[in-house]
Amino acid sequence: NEIDAITKNPATPTFENTIAAMERSGEMLSRATSVFYNLNSAETSPAMQALAQEISPLLSQYSSDMLFNKALFDRIDYVYQNQDKENLTAEQKKVLRDTWKGYAEGGAKLSAEDQEKLREVSMRLSQLSLQFQANVLKETNAFRLNITDETQLAGLPKSAMDAAREEAEAAGEEGWTFTLKAPSYSAVMKYAQNRDIRKK
Repeated sequence: NEIDAITKNPATPTFENTIAAMERSGEMLSRATSVFYNLNSAETSPAMQALAQEISPLLSQYSSDMLFNKALFDRIDYVYQNQDKENLTAEQKKVLRDTWKGYAEGGAKLSAEDQEKLREVSMRLSQLSLQFQANVLKETNAFRLNITDETQLAGLPKSAMDAAREEAEAAGEEGWTFTLKAPSYSAVMKYAQNRDIRKK
């Protein structure tokens, strides 16, 4: 609706009624997706991952719809080609240049046929990227290194050893268990003197 309001504005395109209006549009969507994908990266669940699989194609479609919106690009292009007629600041010129370049290089100038091909590739890429992230997260969470010989852990501080002992006990294991979660992983990489343990 916000983009439609820009493209249907009967006034001559200007930085304010086109570029600045675009910058202000989609704020709620940006805020919501930032929070969602941050949580999905840091504290995901099967339900969130399923939701991400549903949301990502919609966002990809939305992005393509914006990029291939001829009426919108025509306004952006008009402002870009006539920027000398406005008294723009250096910051405004940079925003204008970056916006125009993003659209021009992103496919706004492609034929309808090529835009459709790019749309399909973008959609597939968003799905594959999400699946890749889910696979990495699954493998990261599945990794466990259990060590029962304390001599192999020379160099590790007591706090890291205590945490590894708790991790092992919680899983019913002997010794010390390390994971790829940041506190566990980083302590091993930073302090463990045993090169083989760091390599594993």
